[in-house]
Amino acid sequence: MEPDEVLSDPVLENRARLISQGLRCLQCRNESIDESNAGIARDLRLLVRDRLLEGDSDTEVMDYVVARYGEYVLLRPNGLGINLVLWLAGPALFLVSLAGLIAVQRRSKRKDSIDQLTEDEEREIEKLLSS
Repeated sequence: MEPDEVLSDPVLENRARLISQGLRCLQCRNESIDESNAGIARDLRLLVRDRLLEGDSDTEVMDYVVARYGEYVLLRPNGLGINLVLWLAGPALFLVSLAGLIAVQRRSKRKDSIDQLTEDEEREIEKLLSS
């Protein structure tokens, strides 16, 4: 962060820092705009501070940035809608695959036990073949 970005009001500056820590740098990917030195991160930090100076609440600032850049800009996306589906799809797919493997294994065991002849059946087949 550059010295010219810092707000003179410490309360607003603290709010700006907290908001900036929750926003992803669009160039650096897994860094917050608070940590990044990229130009786009600086622009976003200035945007956050401008919105706070205009009187926006923290939520309004976040909503404004998300409206402009999409939910990807959030380091911690909300757990609703498509995000919830994406988070649950992996474990659900794993459980379905595991259930499928268990079912195949059980069928295989049953088939093995069905295919084996008892001693009486083997004697009867030998008797029929020898006659």
